[in-house]
Amino acid sequence: MYEGYRKIIHIDMDAFYASVEQRDHPEWRGKAIAVGGGGRRGVVTTASYEARKFGVRSAMPGFKAIKLCPHLIFAPLRFDAYKAASQHIRSIFRRYTDLIEPLSFDEAFLDVTENKMEEPVATILANQIRADVKRETGLTCSAGVSYCKFLAKVASDMNKPDGITIIKPSQAERFIERLPIRKFFGIGKVTARKM
Repeated sequence: MYEGYRKIIHIDMDAFYASVEQRDHPEWRGKAIAVGGGGRRGVVTTASYEARKFGVRSAMPGFKAIKLCPHLIFAPLRFDAYKAASQHIRSIFRRYTDLIEPLSFDEAFLDVTENKMEEPVATILANQIRADVKRETGLTCSAGVSYCKFLAKVASDMNKPDGITIIKPSQAERFIERLPIRKFFGIGKVTARKM
């Protein structure tokens, strides 16, 4: 039905640094944690979903995060642990396709138009990848599936954490018409206000 279109999956790890810390420190599971510095000059790199419920966000000063969430646990950055987890996740991606475009440690585009599993349905592949990541690393990720990178990336953010969203070519125009400008990849708060 959708012949001629590419099949793109965007995988985005859920609260990646915080999730690695919770995986490696079982006593922090289910608790509000922030990765980064909690001191006067410290900055939150990322926060667990438990902390996000209190309004704690990445790039927020540590002192402000503590005001919002007094029981917040701060974990120091451990780049070696995040890099190791990221490498393992990429090795999972390579089982499915060699057409991988990493954006950072915790997200990547995968072109599965032609793939190593010879599976024609990208949604099936996305769910298999998510299951492999969870089983092998103990971490969850969200996926967006569409025919272009822009829509796949927007889609991956719609059902977080541990979710999947599919935007078919026939749905694209209507979806974009309803999409707030701030949700466009690369549009920040200031630009969104101007537009």
